[in-house]
Amino acid sequence: MSKIAFIDFDGTITTKDTLLEFIRYSKGTVRFYLGFILNSPWLVAYKLKLISNQRAKERILRFFFRHMPLDRFWQACQAFSREALPRLLRPKAIREIARLKAAGAEVVVVSASPEDWIRDWAASIGAELVATRLETVPGEDKSKPHRLTGRIWCANCHGEEKVRRIKEAYDLSGYQQIYTYGDSRGDRPMLSLGTASFYKPFR
Repeated sequence: MSKIAFIDFDGTITTKDTLLEFIRYSKGTVRFYLGFILNSPWLVAYKLKLISNQRAKERILRFFFRHMPLDRFWQACQAFSREALPRLLRPKAIREIARLKAAGAEVVVVSASPEDWIRDWAASIGAELVATRLETVPGEDKSKPHRLTGRIWCANCHGEEKVRRIKEAYDLSGYQQIYTYGDSRGDRPMLSLGTASFYKPFR
């Protein structure tokens, strides 16, 4: 029997939002709080549903990472994945992933956070990854690395976009059992794909 599991990352597998934790880790606590104070009008606008999730996220990404060389960004992502991410994982989630794999299910981690600091961890547990991708541009000349623009490539992997990205990568008609796991309003469209769905299962 073919089985596949789609598991949200931030808040479901982890105890905290890893975008926020990565910013704090890579930029320091003082700059972290200063950045969010300076950008608070945009965050309030998002909470009031005056701007989209993607627009608010891009505002934060531009503030902290615009023009950052891609190689330096990746180094920070790898260090975060190695040093900080293990402390944020929910033990129950890790046990469930192990159980699913032992039962022969494919496991796919799905995240609105950028894929860059999740990729190595997902590979280490034998899971596939569907996540937000960041836009980059070439350096000024061939000797300089690509840089981040602070924008999201295509669309933020959130809400209905999670469903679109999943269906783009997987033919769900080929699976008899589909398990979905999430913890927020943005996961509800993905949860609706499941033959068995679980909301905040690892709390």
